[in-house]
Amino acid sequence: MIVHRFTCGAINTHLYAQLRKTWGIQAMARPSSDLAAFREIFSKSNNIAVITGAGVSAESGVPTFRGAGGYWRKWQAQELATPTAFAHNPSRVWEFYHYRREVMLTKNPNPAHQAIAECEERLGKQGRKVTVITQNIDELHRRAGTKNLLEIHGSLFKTRCMMCGHEEANYKSPICSALEGRGAPDPDAHDAQIPVEKLPRCERRGCNGLLRPAVVWFGETLDADILSEAEKVLDSCDLCLIVGTSSVVYPAAMFAPQVAARGVPVAEFNLENTPATERFKFHFHGPCGNTLPPALARHESEAN
Repeated sequence: MIVHRFTCGAINTHLYAQLRKTWGIQAMARPSSDLAAFREIFSKSNNIAVITGAGVSAESGVPTFRGAGGYWRKWQAQELATPTAFAHNPSRVWEFYHYRREVMLTKNPNPAHQAIAECEERLGKQGRKVTVITQNIDELHRRAGTKNLLEIHGSLFKTRCMMCGHEEANYKSPICSALEGRGAPDPDAHDAQIPVEKLPRCERRGCNGLLRPAVVWFGETLDADILSEAEKVLDSCDLCLIVGTSSVVYPAAMFAPQVAARGVPVAEFNLENTPATERFKFHFHGPCGNTLPPALARHESEAN
């Protein structure tokens, strides 16, 4: 079994060390950057898992709210993306998510998203499978054309009713009239303090409950059905790519190292090394939009 019932959060370094010991992960040789060697393995793989993180979206100009300068007003994402923050100040949290939704409507998939989607379509015609497991909530993979997609942290463009539990897609802009023109990220911007009855509400007959973004907040349990599907993908893959992820957000940070621990080749595509880099067979340094397209392009062994 690869994954279990996990909550979302930053990985604890002590826990990571303990799990490495539990899995019996041994030190490996320095990861290779030999593209030809990767391509040879790629050409023979029938079940490819692609794990993606914020770095992929960042290349489309999507704010990551991580690291230095990673603030919305004076808060970092982990201070707003929690059930406690929403219960305390739903207006502020909705302003934050309204801003993110409106930004996303101006962004487009980049060459990395497109390379993954094109690879999935092409290999699918050959009876081979590509499945994307993403931590991103921006739906750029979906817009690029990816079909086999597991969004483990949910979507910016889905809502869930706090009263009846109904979940549905929502692409309204703005999501409600009270949020129009709100959500400016500037540190000096003041909270709109929108009355709770003016925030997004459930439109199911007889409900009118308060809506929340259908995303997994820090401290919440990931969807068991989606985790189960991810487990099946990771258990059966014969090649794993980990693209644009810092490998520090739990539990996704554990996915690729566990795949590597059972001897499956793992290739990391990232701007920098991560805490898990040494576990992998390959590491390709640079923007994913530059490194991924040649890695996933049609191999000479593929039939036209």
